[in-house]
Amino acid sequence: MSVDLPHEVVLAIQRVFDQQSDDPLDSLSSDFNAVDILNSFFPDEASLAHIEAVQAKLAEDQRAIQNEIDILREQLKRNQDPDRMQMIQEMISELLGQMSRIREKATESEAVVRSITKDIQVLDLAKKNLILSMTTLKRLQMLVNALTQLEDQVKQRNYSEISQTLAAVKQISASFKSYTSIPRVMQVWRRIQEIQNELRTFIEADFDKFYLQDPSKPIKPAVIADACLVVDVLGSDLRSQLVERYVALELKEYRRIFRTSDEAGHLDNISRRFAWFRRLLQTHEMEQGRVFPAEWKVSWHLLAKFAEITRDDITTLLSTAGSSLTVKTLLDNLQIVIEFESSMAKKWVTPFHEMLAATVGPNSRPPKPITFSFEPHMGVFVDAHDKALSDMLAPHRRNKGAKTTPRPSLDANAGSASVEDDGNSSPIIVLPSSTELFYFYGQSLEQCAKLSTGQPLFDLCSVHKKWLKIYAEDVLTASLKRPIGVPAPRKSMESRFDVGDLKQASIVINTADYCQTTAAELEEKIREKINDEFKEKVSLQNECELFVSTISSAIVIQLRELESACEPAFSTMANSMWSTLSQVSGPSPYTADLVRAAEQVIEVIKPTVEQKKYLRNFFDKACSLLIAKFTNALVKSRPLGEVGAEQLLIDLQTIKAFLSKMPGDLVTTNYTRNMGKSTGRLESLLKVIVTPVDPPEGFILNYTLLIGDASFSNFQKILDLKGTPKAEQNHLLDSFVTITSTKDDLESTSFLSSLDMDPPAQGHLGGMVSPTASASVAESIFAGLASPPMSGPPTGSSIADGSRGEQRREVFSDFRRFVSFGLRRDTQGPS
Repeated sequence: MSVDLPHEVVLAIQRVFDQQSDDPLDSLSSDFNAVDILNSFFPDEASLAHIEAVQAKLAEDQRAIQNEIDILREQLKRNQDPDRMQMIQEMISELLGQMSRIREKATESEAVVRSITKDIQVLDLAKKNLILSMTTLKRLQMLVNALTQLEDQVKQRNYSEISQTLAAVKQISASFKSYTSIPRVMQVWRRIQEIQNELRTFIEADFDKFYLQDPSKPIKPAVIADACLVVDVLGSDLRSQLVERYVALELKEYRRIFRTSDEAGHLDNISRRFAWFRRLLQTHEMEQGRVFPAEWKVSWHLLAKFAEITRDDITTLLSTAGSSLTVKTLLDNLQIVIEFESSMAKKWVTPFHEMLAATVGPNSRPPKPITFSFEPHMGVFVDAHDKALSDMLAPHRRNKGAKTTPRPSLDANAGSASVEDDGNSSPIIVLPSSTELFYFYGQSLEQCAKLSTGQPLFDLCSVHKKWLKIYAEDVLTASLKRPIGVPAPRKSMESRFDVGDLKQASIVINTADYCQTTAAELEEKIREKINDEFKEKVSLQNECELFVSTISSAIVIQLRELESACEPAFSTMANSMWSTLSQVSGPSPYTADLVRAAEQVIEVIKPTVEQKKYLRNFFDKACSLLIAKFTNALVKSRPLGEVGAEQLLIDLQTIKAFLSKMPGDLVTTNYTRNMGKSTGRLESLLKVIVTPVDPPEGFILNYTLLIGDASFSNFQKILDLKGTPKAEQNHLLDSFVTITSTKDDLESTSFLSSLDMDPPAQGHLGGMVSPTASASVAESIFAGLASPPMSGPPTGSSIADGSRGEQRREVFSDFRRFVSFGLRRDTQGPS
């Protein structure tokens, strides 16, 4: 088109062409699939009977589409008429012409309005300028009159009137700052500056006379009080200069008397410094200081300058003292300084550091208090606490250099009472040494926080961490270890366990728990008191974990004693000839011995452990231990025979009943579930052994139902435990391979895979006193018992959950697959 259309019209036309049609026929494209359309019409064979109706409908649709096409062609032909398009173009051109004419008329109207209001705008601007000129001239007149009055007052040195007049002059002159290029205004401005300089000179001279108190030229305090009002008008720089001059003159004598090289300036006489300053402050407040306005805070300036001089002197004295500086000298002097700063803060009801900050400019860093000079030397204080802690714990620590020394008592004063209760005194629950340790920590923390909350407090925290670690390792954990070369104490025939070790382990558990809890509280206290830059660095988490590890070691000791107590019963079980039994009776005698021995151990432990969570953990581990010991004794006593296995089932029920009630009111759902799971697997094992091997199919079917795997080696274990002769074993193994090869739902392993057929002959927990000792029993069935967790579900027995440190390689793990392949080759025949 030759005519340029407006942008709006072009966009409207573009939108029409861009509109998407909703006609379903628009989807016919290169990806059109006729097969899908036919399937929609004829989904099944029965629908082919309606083919004529479908053809009729398609023909009708075709005719309707053709009619629509014809109508659209007619409309398109009419719309493409050249005469009609020309008419539309002419209408558009006329519309554009009208818009141009309207725009021209609007421009002409704006010019006419501007010409009409031009004179009015000029008059309005002239009015504003005239009003401004009149106001400025009136202010200039006021300024000149005030300046003349100020000159007369300056000649008479009438400070009370000068302060008011000068304030008015400065306020009015501020509005003429932009007019200083005008000669007359510049002249007035210069005269104001000259008068202010004259006033400065007069005021400085009068203040010097007042400071020096010249008898020949006395000056009244009232004159100085009025002069202070003028100083406030002249500016803060003059006020700061006058205050600094006064402070320097007042403290001049202090610098002379208390020089660090003189006796009066030594550390021994530090209290005399503060006594002198209190007298000075009293004289200042009663005499000269009364002339200064309160907002000048001249007393605070005196205090800040005194603090600066004293801090520098004390820093020099402490550095000179060096190694001869004692803790007593340091703390005595620091306490004197702290008391002085506290008294000053109490006097003005303002923190000491805020008073110092108020004496400097807004952009300057506030000066440090006097106590800051002691911080670099607080290492003496920290070292003294380190030595005090060393002396405090020395009686309770093991002498590591002596291998033949007896095991140290838990507490020097109450060691015997912690192991044996004579009935007259209450038993020890927590070691007194631990409470003394944390009481000392609390005292030293409070003392150090009063002295400093910066680097010294952080250093003291490091000392606390050091001795918490030593207490956990050299006192608590060391008390559980039997020294090398010292034989175990003899045990009576009636008791196979050491009551003293049990009670000692209980005290260690209680003490370690107390230390862990109190250490966490100590960390929070330190964080509350220490400066912000050290808060994130304060952490006693590692020390708390050490106490948790100590608790684990103590629980292992209790488990060891439980194992020793039950060992005779399990030895009797392992040495019994189960295969020779001809009939079953009630529970075997060894079960009563086992239950009685375990109850004796529990009777000692239960009342001595304070926290129930550790008792629950012990019962979880004890249950796993007894089930594991029963399993090992069962394996050692093979062959069992069918009657023997049935007898062991009865014995297992007796032990299971005892284990169910062993925790008492501390029983948990996890304990019951894991105990039932472990004993249930043992029951399945014994039930398979009880089953007769004839017929073999029934025996093998019972194995697959109860054990649930197709492992050749596991089935071999059952036969060994049962005591099946070798001749019968070969036949049973062949039948097992044949039957299980057809059962694809069987697993390749089961709980029998972790059953050790050659268990260790000695106790698995003997001599194990720390979590690190678990490496020595990694190959045993009790590897999971080495470091019992403090929370979480209890560990099951070796059959229930245990797996050995290194799984034995199953030689026949794929034997069934090999036999099945051979059978298939044989049945296929020659090709």
